[in-house]
Amino acid sequence: MIMTSKYPCSNLFVYFCVTFGLVLCNRSSAENWPGFRGPTRQGISNETNVPVRWSASSNIAWKTQIPGQGWSSPIVFGDRVFVTTATDDGGSFRLLCLDRLTGDILWNKQVHRQKAGHKSRQNSYASSTPVTDGERIYVLAADGTLAAVSMEGDVVWTHREFEYYSEHGLAVSPILYKDLLIVPFDGSSPGPNKKVGWQVPWDKGLVLALDKNAGKVRWRGRRGSSRIAHVVPQILSENGRDQLISSAGDVIQGFDLETGQRIWTVSNPGEGVVPSLVVGDGLVFATSGFGDSAVRAVRTGGKGDVTKTHIAWELTKDVPKIPSMLYVKPYLYLVTEGGLAKCIEATTGEIVWQERLGGRYSASPVWADGKIYLLSEQGSTTVIEAGPAFKLTTENEIGEKCCASLAVSQGRIFIRSEDNLYCIGK
Repeated sequence: MIMTSKYPCSNLFVYFCVTFGLVLCNRSSAENWPGFRGPTRQGISNETNVPVRWSASSNIAWKTQIPGQGWSSPIVFGDRVFVTTATDDGGSFRLLCLDRLTGDILWNKQVHRQKAGHKSRQNSYASSTPVTDGERIYVLAADGTLAAVSMEGDVVWTHREFEYYSEHGLAVSPILYKDLLIVPFDGSSPGPNKKVGWQVPWDKGLVLALDKNAGKVRWRGRRGSSRIAHVVPQILSENGRDQLISSAGDVIQGFDLETGQRIWTVSNPGEGVVPSLVVGDGLVFATSGFGDSAVRAVRTGGKGDVTKTHIAWELTKDVPKIPSMLYVKPYLYLVTEGGLAKCIEATTGEIVWQERLGGRYSASPVWADGKIYLLSEQGSTTVIEAGPAFKLTTENEIGEKCCASLAVSQGRIFIRSEDNLYCIGK
């Protein structure tokens, strides 16, 4: 570098100060995407300058083929991207680590040799999204086995309490809370009457909390009478206390995070529930799956069965059964599998707008920098402005089947297709 000032050292010092300051600003605005639906588990990103335009051949930073099959979503921590997959006809459950900047596969390790049992056609043997604290990656295999994996790909511990069975297969994802790894197990009976736990309620559903460092059971939260589900739970912070909010077929419930004791329950008739919970402004927003389908807003607080007192509102028409909802104050957004998008006044349940999109949808929507990203199974991402009117920004095609929810981290979007992982951005 050639300095023209008579004080070159001074100019050089200013140059490095400015450069270093820009680096710090970029790092401080960067955000990890450590688990299903991001840092808040609600599909909300604090990133700015997120890409809104791309195609299969433009604005793609990299594209990497992922071996095997799986519909787990990618997660991002620092300069590493993690994703699970299953090879060998589902028998080999694997975790891959990719370089965030280049897309190179840094390692591809078998975490568990699993039994490729029964599942629905839409599911996979690697549908559970991993979660990380930056020190370990925690994964859930299709047979219910939990494992902690080091950042170098070494299995630290495994936990297998029982052989999980569900009429749909496994699709729930674990979450982290302090030193707890939490996952609901809302399966159905593997016995001769397959309707038990699926179409007929039973008392076997539970929420399991493990010590994330040792893999030992800390507590088991019992649901009582419930049915099959695949709902990722949520943490509610209220009046200085944290509470686990978890739902299954027929129920929405609150649990004590120290003991696993059930605090309250609300009747939410339906089974096969997939959409994860979202919370905001004293309300829990949930769907009820198949059967008596509904979107319900439940007031927080209370003890025991609060069905008669704590349901704020419900909608029974056009209910999403797979994609999770999105809460961005003051609105609740949703998209159904058939592509009907809705904006709802979150406190009242009043429909603000609805619009028919093209395609079918399994992925959950994401909000970033004032925009909502809706990824279809056909690989088209519709980007709209968040707000009280439907405003289309762009439609972006990659032309590959997509069922996993996208991730946003450090100014880029990560999309998993049937065969590849895309990094969107310059």
